[in-house]
Amino acid sequence: MVALKSAEVDKFLARPDPGRPVVLVFGPDAGLVGERVNALIKASVEDINDPFSLVRLEGEQLAVDPARLSEEAQTIPLFGGRRAVWVKAGNRNIAPAVEAVLALPVIECRMVIEAGDLRRNAPLRVVCERAKNAAALPCYADSERDLERLIDGELRGAGLTIKPEARALLVPLLGGDRAASRNELRKLALYARGRNEIDAEDIIAVVSDASELELDELVDAAYAGRSSELEAKIAKARIAGTPIGSIFFAAQRQLAQLHRWRVAIEAAGGRFSVDSLVPPVHFRRKSIVEAALRQWNAARLAAVMTELADAVLAARRAPALADTIAERALLDLAVKARRSTA
Repeated sequence: MVALKSAEVDKFLARPDPGRPVVLVFGPDAGLVGERVNALIKASVEDINDPFSLVRLEGEQLAVDPARLSEEAQTIPLFGGRRAVWVKAGNRNIAPAVEAVLALPVIECRMVIEAGDLRRNAPLRVVCERAKNAAALPCYADSERDLERLIDGELRGAGLTIKPEARALLVPLLGGDRAASRNELRKLALYARGRNEIDAEDIIAVVSDASELELDELVDAAYAGRSSELEAKIAKARIAGTPIGSIFFAAQRQLAQLHRWRVAIEAAGGRFSVDSLVPPVHFRRKSIVEAALRQWNAARLAAVMTELADAVLAARRAPALADTIAERALLDLAVKARRSTA
């Protein structure tokens, strides 16, 4: 057995195969991993808060006592009903413990193993993908089609529709982490409560708020053409483990906002005050945002939208190179910002 494809994963989650009681959920999208693990656990037991129905184990425990997993796999519920074991793999090698479970003639419960991004040759992934009684569910960054389905599902549940231009603005601002994307959509739905349709103004007002100030300052340095400052902030973000999806999200969000401001500035004859911008700019960012607005015009910003979207797509297609792709894209923005003024 190999890792399930996207369409197969959805079918498995809708109706988990009892012939494959061991399920490995892994991948770089931690939000999607968590979402799928929770769906499997809820489908496997009546009450997730019942310690007799759901056993939670850490990889550290199994690395010290591998036999514990086989014991749990063969335990029959004392009071009947369904039972599940939820394993958080962590950084320890628990493949031997899982392999022993897969060799058992009967597994008395559903076993869900939650893991991070695993290489193709990672022992845990190899063991689960080769076993006939296991399923491996990869969780990669959402494609544009996945995001479209996510948007439709969340908004439909809130009784909302979305205008085409708003959808076009929203899709590039999502992705990288399923949980973060879903939270942004729920925040958007809450903002639009009482209305039937979401427009572009709603996207700018709500979703464009998603990044934290540090990420805003990182992308501000790119749009203002401050390469040395940008390199330092990228290094800091890398050390902090900031997800690439979050960095791209912030870059696209700020790009959309800069374009909106530049359109308004050009319509007013080119004169502007940073204090008059709507939404208002944080005081720490005023000078750098003003510098960016003076170095770009609306047409050049519109052209960069396509280039940045291409970089996001390239990073999703090659996760191993995502760091390099993001850094090059941001440094390229800084170079372009210095070439000419608006």
